Amino acid sequence: MREDNSALPSSSSSPISAPLRPLRPLEFAVILTNVFLDNSLLLHADSSDTIKSVHDKIQVITGIPVTERRLFYGGKQLHWEQTLAECGVHNFAELSLVGRMRSTKHPKACELINEVVSFIFIMCKKILPFNVPVSVKLMLVEFWSMNLEQASEHLHMFSASSAPTALVMLYMSPLRMNRSAAYEAIIHCIASIKSILPMHMHHECVPIILEFCKLLKGAAGIDDPLYRLCRSSLGAMMEYTQVGKKAKLEVADIFPFVKELAAKLSRDLVRCFFGPSLVDISDFSSFVAPVMREIKGCFSIEGPLIEDLCGVPHVYTDEVRNLFGIFHDLLSKLKWCLGKLEDHINSDLKEDNDTLCIGFCHYLEFMKELNSISKIFNGFEGLFWEAIKSRKGAFCKLVVKCAKMSEDYSWIFECKEVTNFEARRHLAMMMLPKVNDDDDDDNEEQHEMFIDRSNLLAESFEYMKHADIDSLRAGLFIQFKNEEATGPGVLREWFFLVSQAIFNPQNVLFVACSNDRRRFYPNPASKVDPVHLEYFGFTGKVIALALTHNIQVGIVFDRLFFMQLAGRRITLEDIRDADPLLYNSCKQILEMDPELVDQDALGLTFVHEVEELGTRKTVDLCIDGKSIAVNSENRRQYVDSLIQHRFVISVADQVEHFAKGFADIMGCRRLQKSFFKCLEPEDLDWMLHGSESAIPVDDWKAYTKYVGFKETDDQISWFWKIVGEMTAEQKKILLFFWTSIKYLPVEGFRGLASWLYIYKTSESCGRLPSSHTCFSRLSFPAYPTSDVMRDRLSIITQEHVGCSFGTG
Repeated sequence: MREDNSALPSSSSSPISAPLRPLRPLEFAVILTNVFLDNSLLLHADSSDTIKSVHDKIQVITGIPVTERRLFYGGKQLHWEQTLAECGVHNFAELSLVGRMRSTKHPKACELINEVVSFIFIMCKKILPFNVPVSVKLMLVEFWSMNLEQASEHLHMFSASSAPTALVMLYMSPLRMNRSAAYEAIIHCIASIKSILPMHMHHECVPIILEFCKLLKGAAGIDDPLYRLCRSSLGAMMEYTQVGKKAKLEVADIFPFVKELAAKLSRDLVRCFFGPSLVDISDFSSFVAPVMREIKGCFSIEGPLIEDLCGVPHVYTDEVRNLFGIFHDLLSKLKWCLGKLEDHINSDLKEDNDTLCIGFCHYLEFMKELNSISKIFNGFEGLFWEAIKSRKGAFCKLVVKCAKMSEDYSWIFECKEVTNFEARRHLAMMMLPKVNDDDDDDNEEQHEMFIDRSNLLAESFEYMKHADIDSLRAGLFIQFKNEEATGPGVLREWFFLVSQAIFNPQNVLFVACSNDRRRFYPNPASKVDPVHLEYFGFTGKVIALALTHNIQVGIVFDRLFFMQLAGRRITLEDIRDADPLLYNSCKQILEMDPELVDQDALGLTFVHEVEELGTRKTVDLCIDGKSIAVNSENRRQYVDSLIQHRFVISVADQVEHFAKGFADIMGCRRLQKSFFKCLEPEDLDWMLHGSESAIPVDDWKAYTKYVGFKETDDQISWFWKIVGEMTAEQKKILLFFWTSIKYLPVEGFRGLASWLYIYKTSESCGRLPSSHTCFSRLSFPAYPTSDVMRDRLSIITQEHVGCSFGTG
């Protein structure tokens, strides 16, 4: 019974199976190589004659056994079942006869692959029904599994046998059975030739996969699933393959894939709601990367290329102009798509915008590739970032909802103006380890600490000094001695209290800024404590863990400290808050009349006075600084040297140990710098300190639920009225008593991990409110009057009461 193949593409359009020459008499030469006859034969045949008939003529003339010879034309072996026309043999062609096949290094493999190809030709010419004695895939499995001394010889044998051509011919057969057999066989071939080669030799199999791509593209078209799979496999090889004039693979071989994929991306950006597929984006990236490397490496001009290359002699001028057009086209389409996404986000539709954004996740990878291309051309980076800025809302939404830990987003840091706080915070937080969300107090992976409140800093330091880093990353179990409370609430309180202790100026580790006492930077005099550097390492761990747990500790780093952690150079403007007197003095030095400075009106030399362990000493800012007077020409150098010694060199060890402690929690020193580089100083302020705004009572009320009470009860109405009348500090104390959170996240109450709860208790109305901070629970009885409630709340909103509680 014949199969219904109406859904299959017709093989008549295949250039592989179509006759290549009209049927006519031919005269051609057969060059004998590697045989005992060093000669050539002149043969005559019809173009419809088979290769077998040519072999028969050679047998008569030379007497060489058929098992000892193979015919090749154009570098490909000719098989018995093919006609001269199918092989493209034209008049006066030269065929090569290779003899003594049994003397090759791998005669069995050679014989097997020839059998495979011959069997495929038979399958292509048979008409159903017929029995297939063996699977093509199984024959190839045997071929690829043969032990070979050199895998590259194996690959050459496979290609020279015309196996790729035969397999694609089988794939284009009108018979579903043949197509299925070819599909499986080609997939197996691609997997096998990669598996038999070590990673550094993967480029050896590129020519075969490239040949499959070319054959399938011509026969089946670019939308064929097998072609797309082969193209993706080829793209994956580009990372290990050298491309260029001196390499086996040239730009001209792979640039057609760049144009083809660029055209598909362009179409899909406007045709499909969610745009192109991640596979197409990845393939485009794979092919365009080696092209750009080769082009940038070959151009004699430095820096980005100019748009008009008329006066620039170069072999890749056409490719450059093509990339120019591709970039402009894809950038305009991307901008349109981001606009479409932004319209949906800003619309009044009840559509789930989070789900909508997830559908656009792969756009970040697409933008990364466009950003890479933009670096080739002069002025294109600016065009790219302007396009993203114009759709900043959609871009930031994509970053927050779609950026994943496994991807590299360093390209975004090149232009942080396209991001907002939420996007930058999300990118930074991805670098921190994931906290174990298990609230079970018996979790064995957590690091346990039992802290005496009266010796909080020293005991916390000792616990973490001897802690295993992995256990710190897994989570912290905190309990204060002689208290029963445990859980997240106690953890939040510990972070807050230990941070306040670390940055307390009395402990000499950090200095508070003159202009803003909330801001701190390392104290050069901290060396009075022999273990001060260990304390800086401890501080780095505490801050990293607080950020990991998303806990605001009420501390702000001065810009000086932040810039050093980000690896940036400190300038005069960076010291404005830390030392306003020195800042003003340096400004005056730089702004003074040059003639006055040159008349030694300042009386300064390149030295700096420092106080160390109660004594003052002079430090040279450069070699023999005391003998170098400050003048109009070197005053800027003097100011810069002064700043570096005063705020960088003097605390270099402290900053280094803090950074190492921070990096220990992150697990990577490189990530530590990236963390601070992707943020602005104000971002870290909000992440560590929380919101500067007054606590909004309406927002507080909106995120509170009731158990035992109803929202309409008098006690609830009185409660919110009393809270609304509290001072800002009283509200902070009440919030801390209730949740152990004194500073809200920037987003307000919606940024908290859970809802807040008010519980009704059956206790006497003489009892004060109590809290269970682990569950953000405030409990109180049904007080009879608002005055009684006000009295009870006024007691717990006193600093010494509200910031010390016994339930977790």
